[in-house]
Amino acid sequence: MLNSPYLTAFPEIAVLIQTLLERVQTLLGSQLIGMYLEGSLTSADFDQASDIDFVVVTDAAVTDEQFRALQAMHDQIAQLDTPWAIQLEGSYVSQQALRRYDPANAVHPNLERGPGERLKMAQHDDSWLIHLAILHERGIALFGPAPATLIDPVLPDDLRQAMRAVVPRWAAHFFNDPTLLHGRGYQSYTVLSFCRVLYTLQTGTIATKRVAAEWAEQALGPQWAPLIARAWVGRNSPDGPALIDDVSATLALIRYTLEQLDQFADN
Repeated sequence: MLNSPYLTAFPEIAVLIQTLLERVQTLLGSQLIGMYLEGSLTSADFDQASDIDFVVVTDAAVTDEQFRALQAMHDQIAQLDTPWAIQLEGSYVSQQALRRYDPANAVHPNLERGPGERLKMAQHDDSWLIHLAILHERGIALFGPAPATLIDPVLPDDLRQAMRAVVPRWAAHFFNDPTLLHGRGYQSYTVLSFCRVLYTLQTGTIATKRVAAEWAEQALGPQWAPLIARAWVGRNSPDGPALIDDVSATLALIRYTLEQLDQFADN
């Protein structure tokens, strides 16, 4: 049985993860150091709108041949008869690269959630520090040693600096193309993600979407509370268009977050 207390209510996910683990073990053999759950599956906040975050740690970077085999394996898993099969999101990282974030050694096999997604080689930017922090603090080992033994602690200022590096690039996408926010699901996701950014700037720690949303509704004041409340509803009912006013308000929240980055830079 998989060692996650949060999978009790999701036996279908437990079967899927066990299948992934067994296939990874078969393909990587003795090169496999460990496989871990991170993200919301490491907390009680996992729900039907969550994805399944995993990290596979290898003795050395995977070879081209191993990459092709892993890619084919994920293609097969995506065809399994469960809606969770396309909600897997994870990376394959060497033990050396996992120890601490190094932008010069940050191209690793990565799978995003969603239909049609395939395992690919991807640059892991500064936001990878968030994943490392979650893994270090509460990652769940499916196979291998405790993740905290493989990762150096991620300090609060490291997380704040990561926000300062990532957020302006992310914000620029929305300012250049606001239509990205026209779908209710992604608009809601964006609001909740920027709540998490603001939480990290203030506390130097990582929060789940629920915790960050509850904090933001109180900490940011009444101006933002209705937008955040609607985003939580939209997260669980993502189909259809976002409200036009919510698109404008989301852009305003992004501008507000950028201002907070500037204030932090001045401190």
